[in-house]
Amino acid sequence: MQARAVEDLKKRVTDGLVAAGLTYAHASSFSTPRRLTLALEGMLAESPTIREERKGPKVGAPEKAIEGFLRGAGLTMDQLEERDTPKGAVYFAMIEKPGRPAAEIVAEVLEDTIRNFPWPKSMRWGKGALRWVRPLHSILCIMSDEAGTEVVPMDIDGITSGDTTEGHRFMGAGRFAVTGFEDYAAKLKRNHVILSAEERAEAIWADAQNLAFAQGLEVVDDKGLLAEVAGLVEWPVTLMGDIAEDFLNLPPEVLQTSMKEHQKFFSVKNPKTGRIEKFITVANRETKDNGATILAGNQKVLFARLSDAKFFWENDVRTAKAGASEWIEKLSNVTFHNKLGSQAERIDRIAALAREIAPIVGADADLAEKAARWAKADLSSEMVYEFPELQGLMGRYYAEFAGHPAEVAAAATEHYSPLGPSDDVPTAPVSVAVALADKLDLLTGFWAIDEKPTGSKDPFALRRAALGVIRLVLVNNIDHSLEGILDPGLAAHDGKPYSRPDEHTRFELMGFFLDRYKVVLRDMGYKHDIVDAVLSLQTGDVLPWSNARIASLQAFLSTDDGENLLQGFKRANNILSQAEDKDGVEYSYGADIKYAEDDAEKALFAALDKFEAPIAEAILGGDFAAAMAGLAGLRAPIDAFFEAVQVNSDNEVVRRNRLNLLARIRTLCLSVADLTKVEG
Repeated sequence: MQARAVEDLKKRVTDGLVAAGLTYAHASSFSTPRRLTLALEGMLAESPTIREERKGPKVGAPEKAIEGFLRGAGLTMDQLEERDTPKGAVYFAMIEKPGRPAAEIVAEVLEDTIRNFPWPKSMRWGKGALRWVRPLHSILCIMSDEAGTEVVPMDIDGITSGDTTEGHRFMGAGRFAVTGFEDYAAKLKRNHVILSAEERAEAIWADAQNLAFAQGLEVVDDKGLLAEVAGLVEWPVTLMGDIAEDFLNLPPEVLQTSMKEHQKFFSVKNPKTGRIEKFITVANRETKDNGATILAGNQKVLFARLSDAKFFWENDVRTAKAGASEWIEKLSNVTFHNKLGSQAERIDRIAALAREIAPIVGADADLAEKAARWAKADLSSEMVYEFPELQGLMGRYYAEFAGHPAEVAAAATEHYSPLGPSDDVPTAPVSVAVALADKLDLLTGFWAIDEKPTGSKDPFALRRAALGVIRLVLVNNIDHSLEGILDPGLAAHDGKPYSRPDEHTRFELMGFFLDRYKVVLRDMGYKHDIVDAVLSLQTGDVLPWSNARIASLQAFLSTDDGENLLQGFKRANNILSQAEDKDGVEYSYGADIKYAEDDAEKALFAALDKFEAPIAEAILGGDFAAAMAGLAGLRAPIDAFFEAVQVNSDNEVVRRNRLNLLARIRTLCLSVADLTKVEG
């Protein structure tokens, strides 16, 4: 709420000032748990006088029309000027809006901002009507220049503005007056308030690292927690405490999550063992006992919290050792979606899919099915019920207690990945099989019930799932068409009363994947026209092959040979298209060297005979660099042909033969990519 409030304060005030004609040079905003601050530099002393010419009604217009114009302009009849125009005499008014003092404008804009501030949650207190996130105690509003400091007067529900504020709730020395922003920030710091959230975060992190380093330990990095804690204190005092021996053998993720969620503590680990052994808390004040009482209280509360976590852990371990059958059974009563059945039904589909996908990714089918059936088991565990963010991680731990192989344990965690563009992609075959099955069931299921993303809405994260499938296929170089991977997922929903896994559904889903794939390719730096040129072929290439084809084509077209060949192709295609439109036939067969008259024409025949088969073979084998090298060999013969030969010969047989020769160029180039889509 603080981060948003800082931006809202700056935007609403500065927009209001500019709209009133009061400009400024620079604006900065700050927040602490107890204050919002906006500082403006280089603001005008008053808004400029504005002169505006306004055209009125015609001379002789109805009296009411003229009166309305005068009211709107704030003028009298004798202040209007008659002017001749092509449409006759017309009244004109010169309206002058005098400038206003900055203080007057600031007071209006700030009062409007305070009264209408968009807090996501707010409260009303006392007898006033003002709503604020917490009771508002004071408003400091001053303007400073070389002549001195001026209080901007305003009164909002009995809160009168002034030039004073106060520092830290416990460590400050009471209210004090300020003369400008620098004086304000400096006096706040002397009164134990650091105004900048960034400065507080830097101080917390530096002190935390120093405390840990002094004992040979490391603070677990958590930028989100750091930002949150920096927003909870005005004068951060970093303290390090001990975790009771009873809890040191809990999984580090359990300790870290429990301390973060419940207490806002940073975890401190031993780099030699990886165990979390201590915690760091951030107090909001200095104390005579250097935080000993604060630490003691925190350690007491932490003991209770971690006792709960230990209880959950021990119960879950017992259940896992007994086979965890009760967890699996519970999932039958957990609805995944009212049209897609329970979690247990979904697991059945994922297991069947994983079994089919396993041979494609080099995984053992039995192991993939076993991993899929275990992957969601921890959703019923007490630990994941308490901390949902630990799903998958706990599944890995519990799999080991249940006696499952390491591949099954790893898949429990890894099958959720990748969750985003920077997330690691699983590479272990069993994990890949389950991760693909999980995401494909999600996609095919929601497509089957016609619950697709619309606009910016994607409640079931289907775009993320599609990107996950694409990254899994690319990173693992899966030599299988995307359609072939999708088909088993669609088949799993075939025959269900809710489903429509028909050809139209399949076509829609492939289009959705294609759009996501284009996003991935453009993020990788490939040009949009080259991406479109390759993907429009609809060759059924596996994604890694499409990547290789796009990379090779982009590299080739960046060379002189590639650029000139592209121009040669476009020239050949244009001549062919015009001739085919004119003649009403398609020239695609029958070019014969015996009708060739020019040496350049014969050389082009020879070059096509030489390179056609190797290019086709290279494409078939996925060696797109070799295919581009073959196209490069055609560049010179095509250039020479167009230099020396007139395609549209007066001899109709020769003309037809040359057009069929151009068709060979077109067909060969289009076998690599649809070069008509390439710009340039």
